Amino acid sequence: MADVPSPLAAFIVGEIRRARGGAGMTQETFGRGAGFSASHVSAVEGGTRALTMDFIKGADRALRTGGLFERLVASVGAPSWFLPWLDAERAATQLRYFEPNLIPGLLQTDAYARAVLRLDPRLSEDEIERRVTARVERQVILTREPPPQLVVVVDEQAIRRAGDGTEKVMAEQLTHLLACAERPNISVHVIPADVGLHAGLSGPLSLARLADGSWVGHLENQLGGDVVDRPEKLDTLFDRWESVRTEALPRRQSLDLIKEVVSPWI
Repeated sequence: MADVPSPLAAFIVGEIRRARGGAGMTQETFGRGAGFSASHVSAVEGGTRALTMDFIKGADRALRTGGLFERLVASVGAPSWFLPWLDAERAATQLRYFEPNLIPGLLQTDAYARAVLRLDPRLSEDEIERRVTARVERQVILTREPPPQLVVVVDEQAIRRAGDGTEKVMAEQLTHLLACAERPNISVHVIPADVGLHAGLSGPLSLARLADGSWVGHLENQLGGDVVDRPEKLDTLFDRWESVRTEALPRRQSLDLIKEVVSPWI
């Protein structure tokens, strides 16, 4: 399992050590619950052995945190500009996503997310694996009770984008997308290629409705992203959303198109 990068690792190790002490557990008793030897625990806490996601998951088991430390790694390890959106996404009762080029992160498979992240040559394999874990961790909101109502619109190009041996990855991804779209809380729509130019081609957008009825938007670009909560900017995003939603096929026709696209790859 990939190592957790520093300085995040030092922070997480410190929190685990404090939690272990607060629970009155020795390194030996903690190690038994986590699945590691006392010497391994000592080495991690002393900084002479790398912190891994396996160790973090073991710490959550030993301390019965319900996955707290694993979620903490996913949250703290995300780019700072993305954290406000993560908070909104977790708290949302309704979510709206439009993507012109990719399948949205909440519906990505591990393999697809990994292939997308590898397009950034600056990322090491360890960092890619950490980001894949964080992306998949976000998806737990879709199976909580009650789950948010998720509506996704993608351009047809996003479901046809395959090549250089990625057909198997895309087949798995589209099969997963179809399965997700059968859930009562998830609706997937495709803008067909024959629509031509449309308002969504300027970039992806996301919208989250919170429990108090307010909305938060998110715009991502090559250098980061922006959270939008000012009424006039939200109005613009809603106009864009309605435009792409209107251009998209109805739900059943969208799923039929996805099935048509994936059939040669399976």
